[in-house]
Amino acid sequence: MLISPKPAHLPQSIVDLEQLPGWDSRWSRLIDVDTIDGTRQFHVLDNGPVLAELGIPAEDVDAIIVAVHGNPTWSYMWRRVAQAGIDAAQGNLDLGPGAGRAPVVRVIAPDQLDMGFSERLAHETWPTVGLTPITYRTLEERIADLDALLATLLTDSDVPLYTLGHDWGGVVSLGWATDHKRRSAGSGLQPAGMIALNTAVWHDEDDPIPAPLQAALAGPLLAGSTIATSAFLDTTLVLGQPALSDTVKTAYKAPYQNRNQRGGIGGFVADIPASRGHRSRTALRSVAQNLAATQTPALLLWGAKDPVFVDRYQHDLLSRISHVDIHRYDTAGHLLAEDRDIVEPIFGWIQQQLWGNNRPAPAEAAPRGSHAVGEYTPLWNFLDQWATSDEKAMVDMTVTDRHGDPFAVSWRQLSSIVNAMAVGLREAGMRPGDRVSMLVEPGRDLTAALYAVLRVGGVAVVADAGLGLEGMTRAIKSAAPQWIIGETPGLTLARAANLPGKRISMRSLDPVAHRLLGLTGSMYRFATRYAGQRFTATLAHPDPDPQADAAVLFTSGSTGPAKGVRYTHQKLSALTQRLQTTLKVKPGSSLLAGFAPFALLGPAIGATSVTPKMSVTKPATLTATALADAAIAGDATMVFASPAALRNVVDTAHELNGIQRVALQRVSMLLSAGAPVPVTLMDEVLELVPDAEFHSPYGMTESLLISDIDHHTQHDIATQPDRGVCVGKPLDVVRVAMAPLDFYGRASDDLVEGEAAVGKLSEIVISTPHMLAGYDKLYNTNRQTRVDSLDGLQWHRTGDIGHFDAEGRLWIEGRTHHIVTPPTGVLGPGGPEDDIQRLPELNRVAIVGVGPVGTQAIVAVVEPHDSDIKPGLAPTELTDAVRAATDVDIAAVLVTDHVPVDIRHNSKINRPVLAQWAAQVLAGEKVSALA
Repeated sequence: MLISPKPAHLPQSIVDLEQLPGWDSRWSRLIDVDTIDGTRQFHVLDNGPVLAELGIPAEDVDAIIVAVHGNPTWSYMWRRVAQAGIDAAQGNLDLGPGAGRAPVVRVIAPDQLDMGFSERLAHETWPTVGLTPITYRTLEERIADLDALLATLLTDSDVPLYTLGHDWGGVVSLGWATDHKRRSAGSGLQPAGMIALNTAVWHDEDDPIPAPLQAALAGPLLAGSTIATSAFLDTTLVLGQPALSDTVKTAYKAPYQNRNQRGGIGGFVADIPASRGHRSRTALRSVAQNLAATQTPALLLWGAKDPVFVDRYQHDLLSRISHVDIHRYDTAGHLLAEDRDIVEPIFGWIQQQLWGNNRPAPAEAAPRGSHAVGEYTPLWNFLDQWATSDEKAMVDMTVTDRHGDPFAVSWRQLSSIVNAMAVGLREAGMRPGDRVSMLVEPGRDLTAALYAVLRVGGVAVVADAGLGLEGMTRAIKSAAPQWIIGETPGLTLARAANLPGKRISMRSLDPVAHRLLGLTGSMYRFATRYAGQRFTATLAHPDPDPQADAAVLFTSGSTGPAKGVRYTHQKLSALTQRLQTTLKVKPGSSLLAGFAPFALLGPAIGATSVTPKMSVTKPATLTATALADAAIAGDATMVFASPAALRNVVDTAHELNGIQRVALQRVSMLLSAGAPVPVTLMDEVLELVPDAEFHSPYGMTESLLISDIDHHTQHDIATQPDRGVCVGKPLDVVRVAMAPLDFYGRASDDLVEGEAAVGKLSEIVISTPHMLAGYDKLYNTNRQTRVDSLDGLQWHRTGDIGHFDAEGRLWIEGRTHHIVTPPTGVLGPGGPEDDIQRLPELNRVAIVGVGPVGTQAIVAVVEPHDSDIKPGLAPTELTDAVRAATDVDIAAVLVTDHVPVDIRHNSKINRPVLAQWAAQVLAGEKVSALA
């Protein structure tokens, strides 16, 4: 018995689809196409007719997207992309600050044959659910179907065409885009670019296929789970991150209501070429080979929590495609088009492909910096220059020698160890460009291993332990290192989480641990085996190019998900030069660093690096005695510590003895950054280090040094009416421009400098030689934050907001996603928070907005010292005190048991969480303690 090729489930009228959420029935078309086996009817999503109604004919659109769904979905997946094409035509698609006009895009998304509302194939009825469907479309036939359909719809079109695919639709779309012979013989179309969501073009026969597909492919289960029942479809629809709504699930199920309509689902699974003899294996190999040979640019959007298309498929695609951008979504999954907004990266990428990325330079009225910088100097330069010096290079207070004294190493010893380790890494197979995850606590071991990796040309991947196990695991998987160097805790994590990379321990471990942890060597065994050997570049292993990546440093995650920040060797060279100037480093200088990046950069700036006894990931563990003992051991002349660390130093100062106090008095330079430093804290610290210059540089992982302010200036501006925290004037190699905020808190497309930037609340935009090269595997974040101006400079949108005062000093007032938009005009939370924070009865305060943008109520969320005050609306007396402390119109004051702050800095407030909680409290939904 045969099922009718055109079953009754096909809509009698396309209008029947208008009940589906987000779907416009005007997009639906039924197209007859001459395929390899006769005329077939395809249901196609096509927003072209709607664009024509808006006065934009097919030949006048900027681009065409051909979107191909996978299994068991249909063209409904691309509804938001289709709507975005309409929005762009109406001027309603915003691609972010500075992006300019969004391209008008016609979207064509066919339902593949036997899927969605396209024609069904004739399937033989199976006597039992254990039989595989006998008739189904193969990969090669699906690629041919796509070419035939496009030949029908796009004859003689010269509009730039971009393919878009997901799941097995990704293979079909990539296969069509790279098969020039088939296109030449059929449609003749030439793709301008390729876009793919989670997909795969190759699978080694020896590798196990993902568990969900193993279950579906099991002989007796294939037809039962895919055709006879909706199990495969239902399982796919529960993969949403977050979960899909019931109405969206119903929409995806609309074409697959019974077994007669689900034959294509089973056929698609049956066509997975998992074995050597599968009839689509040759076609898959052809797609993989053609993809590796093409020069067509590509964009890859990847949901990292996909249980089907796991990371190894992403890595394979990145290794094959010559010109590829990628944005990896660490917390999204298989149904990426549902999980996240894919419209902005897709349209932004097409816009850049069409028109480039140059934007006007800021109108420079008064330059506030230059880009003068010295010649490139490798980070290991001082190790080579001082290889014969017996002066101290490092002092690590967290480690003691056999006499119980702090561990110290000379420049001669450090140079010898780093060279020997580098030789060992090269002999072990490490090559320039290999990524190396550094799971080692800051101190002597990490410093030696880091410089050995850099010397070989490896790319050091550093994820702060403050991210927690889940955050670190996510960061490392995102970076995809080829190597992991770690101590036992880090290696245990790598083993348990199955992190990628060959594993090397710092020290030699016993054979059992070596086997259990899957080790391939140890750094100190390299140091012993290759002792006395000097690492030198060879033709086969040259020194790293200055423009090559040197490090991927992950942000703290305190202002959003942790991002990998890429630095090249050239960028790090510029940074070390700036550190030398800012810190006034001279031969014999000694840097006591309670802040990991500066401790690691000590050897690069020629300073003795002193690591105090503390947990670097928990700054508040630094005590006054630990600081003083480290200063004594390392003859420290400079100290760098976070405000949280200095707060604890002051609080424990009573424990100091006379010798320790004298040692602190020898400190001549003190720096503190990572968060605002209150003037009162500066005063208290200077009582312990009275002869020190106290500076508070402003920076971030993306650019460690941007501006600087000293203690005296902080006092001078104490009565100035400007809102926020003053961070001083930009350094001489830094240019800072401003992108003014409009009434709704949106940053302007135009950048301004000089007098035009004074007093205007704006997003801060920087340009300097020592800023990041870009974010790692975050194409859309790079697109949003990077500005390549017409004057040849690169600018970075920091996400911080603030303003310049008339003296050219920069004031910080919060983050772009912390902006409050009341009817009186846009407001940065930093100013009123600083006002209210002075109240003695409060521990912390946060200002948030509640309500629609442009009409938000300003709410103060406070954490009082008195823990007996219950969460919810504040008592009248406290409310009055808060309102009296600032000139901002506070609509409500709420009490919370704690204002959530980050672990690393102990000061950066999670305002979005508080805003959500405040909205629930004011709506009467929630008055309990903050979770």
